[in-house]
Amino acid sequence: MNRLAVFPILTLMFSLPAAAQVYYPGGHSDAQKKAAEESRAALKYDPHDLSGVWSGVAAERRGGPGGALRSTLMGGTPAPPMTIWGQEQFDAHKPSKNEAPAFRKVPPALSNDPQATCDPLGYPRNLLDGEVEFVETPGKILQIFGIGRRIREIFMDGRQIPDDQDPTWYGWAVGHWEGDALIVDSKGYDDRSWLDGVGYPHSDEMKLHEVYRHPDAMTLEITMTLEDPKTYTKPWVGATQTFKLQLPKGLTVLYEWYCVPSEEETFNERVRNPADGVVGKK
Repeated sequence: MNRLAVFPILTLMFSLPAAAQVYYPGGHSDAQKKAAEESRAALKYDPHDLSGVWSGVAAERRGGPGGALRSTLMGGTPAPPMTIWGQEQFDAHKPSKNEAPAFRKVPPALSNDPQATCDPLGYPRNLLDGEVEFVETPGKILQIFGIGRRIREIFMDGRQIPDDQDPTWYGWAVGHWEGDALIVDSKGYDDRSWLDGVGYPHSDEMKLHEVYRHPDAMTLEITMTLEDPKTYTKPWVGATQTFKLQLPKGLTVLYEWYCVPSEEETFNERVRNPADGVVGKK
């Protein structure tokens, strides 16, 4: 019996290096290209299978007469008019990230962007940059965001969104399938987060309605409608945002992109602030 077991064990040992190989999104090594081609050939399309690492195809950050702002997050659709409260919040936000247009952008030393102190980006801002991985379980779908390694739970077990819970950075989301479309509704968002790096605000009354479609093995489409009567005078209806599957599926992993407060502060002091002509801490 021991001798008969030797061959399977040796076979497993020699196959482990190949099985354990991992790749990162956007890699172009010969090994990754070969593995991606093999993975593409082996893909089995299931419109309900969202698992894998997906990279977004960014929309225009700004456009229109006079440099009108557009949120990348909402697929490039312009924001609806704000309420008085919403405009006050928008004016109070001082962005410093690259997506902010020049007439709003300030040096990091003068910014109050929550990301500058490594607060969680929250949702839907975390969908803006980098990659997102979907992990499906019988009772929930997990979205793992590359930026900050944050996790959003979408409950698929038929529960209702709680009305008596404190707001959280990633809200409370429930989902269900309607045919081949995943419908996700969420609310209960902490109003300290921004919608994007431009500085669009939201209140703790914000509700999101999302529709996910998986039209082919390599494509994921998301459309989003934001309702927040405290901040905007009408719903913000987004355009379709397209994401592409990163290959090889199952071997592509997210980068470890954490926002580390000490590193962020040091980089601001040594690089960003001097580049903007600002010296010292804010």
